[in-house]
Amino acid sequence: MTDTTAPTSVRTGAPRRVESLHGWGRTAATLAQVVTPRDAEDVAETVRTAGERGVIARGLGRSYGDPSQNAGGVVLEMPALDRIHAIDPDTGLADVDAGVSLDQLMRAALPHGLWVPVLPGTRQVTIGGAIGADVHGKNHHTKGSFGNHVEWLQLVTADGSVKELTPDGPEKDLFWATVGGMGLTGVIVRATVRLHRTESAYFVVDTDRTDDLDGLLELLTDGSDDTYGYSAAWFDTTTTGAQLGRSVLTRGSLATVDQLPDRLRSDPLRFDAPQLLTFPDVFPNGLLNKLSVKAFSELWFRKAPKRQRGSVQNITAFYQVLDVFGGWNRIYGSKGFLQYQFVVPRGEEAALRRIVERIAQSPFDSALNVFKRFGAGNDAPLSFPTEGWTITVDFPIGSGLSRFCTELDELVLAAGGRLYLAKESRTSPEAFAAGYPRFDEWKATRDTVDPTGVFASDMSRRLKLTL
Repeated sequence: MTDTTAPTSVRTGAPRRVESLHGWGRTAATLAQVVTPRDAEDVAETVRTAGERGVIARGLGRSYGDPSQNAGGVVLEMPALDRIHAIDPDTGLADVDAGVSLDQLMRAALPHGLWVPVLPGTRQVTIGGAIGADVHGKNHHTKGSFGNHVEWLQLVTADGSVKELTPDGPEKDLFWATVGGMGLTGVIVRATVRLHRTESAYFVVDTDRTDDLDGLLELLTDGSDDTYGYSAAWFDTTTTGAQLGRSVLTRGSLATVDQLPDRLRSDPLRFDAPQLLTFPDVFPNGLLNKLSVKAFSELWFRKAPKRQRGSVQNITAFYQVLDVFGGWNRIYGSKGFLQYQFVVPRGEEAALRRIVERIAQSPFDSALNVFKRFGAGNDAPLSFPTEGWTITVDFPIGSGLSRFCTELDELVLAAGGRLYLAKESRTSPEAFAAGYPRFDEWKATRDTVDPTGVFASDMSRRLKLTL
């Protein structure tokens, strides 16, 4: 008698391929075995079979340094998990896979009159990456960071099991260690994010041009900043003396329909955010130098209105200008660049001024500079934002840059500040730990859930974050 029963299909693990990976700063590339999981089961199987060098999740590669690289180990390419399971128009809750990008979520949420609560300088970030880096935006003083808006998440842990975590549940310590934990507690595979309501996809924006850093600080501390949902400034790093830190401050809030011009009222939720072009990888090193940066800074400052009120702008004009250009990091050339971001507490304005002076007087030039006010931080031990002032600068890679940044580290730490792991690429383990007084608390939670060090990255080894 012949057995005609169909054979049971055997699921095989996702294939591995060797790739060279680097961060958005395009420095310090390393080789890893890259896996593109089809689902959470693939993630769990890859974690269980990761090998001696461990595994780390990678989103869209927008961290500037090496947190989503794993030399000789395994990297999980998470954007393949990109399903939006549900968006509830009544509750404003979005149930999404971790590989969904903020751009994808925004486009799906807006027809329901819902808005992603926290957006960094680019929408090309996955949900898992936004949680792992606890990203912040121009509205930290009003909405906090991304982790504040996560209701629930699924985490694949070191043994391949899946934990469901909430911010106030029985394993809340692990939830908050995962927020800002740079993927080192496990792999986020799914999450529920609380969106907020909006009548439009546009902003009503006020602009003020200040002659110096003191003028900027005055505007940010006179009480008016709390009346805006979003606030950030570009500041000049090429001017010194009486013009030190001259700035263009733009502040705004999401527009109501009655604030829109007639031409936009018929479709107020239209997401007007095209990408105009992608830069080719042809730019020489040294294109951004003292002369070109000074010329750009002068133009950027002069083109801004001295004082403007009530301008209606789309998201790229007001918020995410660089998303208009694909591959904009290529303009720094093959050597890449270093993005340096720090925060110092309120009350340390004198130290802040000394740091801005040191940058302006240095031989290192930065054109894309951001100054923001942070509100209170959250419960995550490694979350970067804390109440105070944050500055971001971009330096093309050059001789002596690391040594100069070490000098800046010392100034930042002396003022009670710290560096941002999503931007960091060269500091010491000691300098990092000095900026995060709750690091030991985070490490204890992390070592409990991953006692053998399954989750590892180039950054975790460099900064001694893990075993």
